[in-house]
Amino acid sequence: MPELPEVETTRRRITPLLVGRRIEKVETTRASYFFLTPPADLKRALEGRRVESLERVGKYLVAGLEGGSRLLLHLGMTGQLFSSSATSVRLLSATVRASLAPDEQRVFEPDLHTHLQLHLDGGGPQVFFRDVRKFGKVQWLAPGEQNARLDRLGTDALELTGEGLFRACRGRRATIKGMLLDQSIAAGVGNIYADEALFVAGVRPARAAGRVTRRECDAICDGLHRVLLRSIETGGSSISDYVSPDGADGGYQDERKVYGRTGEPCLVCGTPIKRRIVAQRSTHYCADCQR
Repeated sequence: MPELPEVETTRRRITPLLVGRRIEKVETTRASYFFLTPPADLKRALEGRRVESLERVGKYLVAGLEGGSRLLLHLGMTGQLFSSSATSVRLLSATVRASLAPDEQRVFEPDLHTHLQLHLDGGGPQVFFRDVRKFGKVQWLAPGEQNARLDRLGTDALELTGEGLFRACRGRRATIKGMLLDQSIAAGVGNIYADEALFVAGVRPARAAGRVTRRECDAICDGLHRVLLRSIETGGSSISDYVSPDGADGGYQDERKVYGRTGEPCLVCGTPIKRRIVAQRSTHYCADCQR
């Protein structure tokens, strides 16, 4: 699932294509759970409006529209938001991918998984939202309308402090990893960066949150900020479906210390990386470096 770095990378790279342009035409697939606003209503609400801003709120993108309404976008597990001129094998179906040479790419043509197409004025690239599993979400919000999904979000992970995390952990029996995955506490964190941050901090993911010290909370937040910022710098993690709006892969997957490295030697001490289920998620850690 795209996490904060992937969503922030998407925001930064899609902004020049979207902000300041008027939506001339909207194309969608048929109504499904992908659309929190029915397609017909979405078309009426968006066509003719200029996009004035694009912000990231946790793992969500929120486009500010002319007239004060907003467009809420969530990539879900396999969502891809990209330019119509992007080329990447990750934008193709598994069947088509299998027929290509490893280095072969094609300009993307909208398929049955391309649920939203925004045709913009000015003759430049269009913006597509593709999602094979349809766990992504699109919703139009009227001017001043509140949204429960956004209202539930806590402090953005890049702004979370050790003091704030320590306060949230007091008296909690949940694991420290579970606390990091709780979007009401650290908005934007997912499985990859929770594992990576806890490794940097030297704290085991399964430790009870109430037993994590203030100093360790400081270390966790410092580690979290470091891995998130580094991932943004490298364009995020392209492990499965994620691709940036220009079709480029991220680079952080090549810098992971523990996530997805089960059985491989720890890059610090050489101990094989372990895997277990914590907070209902596959979790990776070093038994020697993390306590």
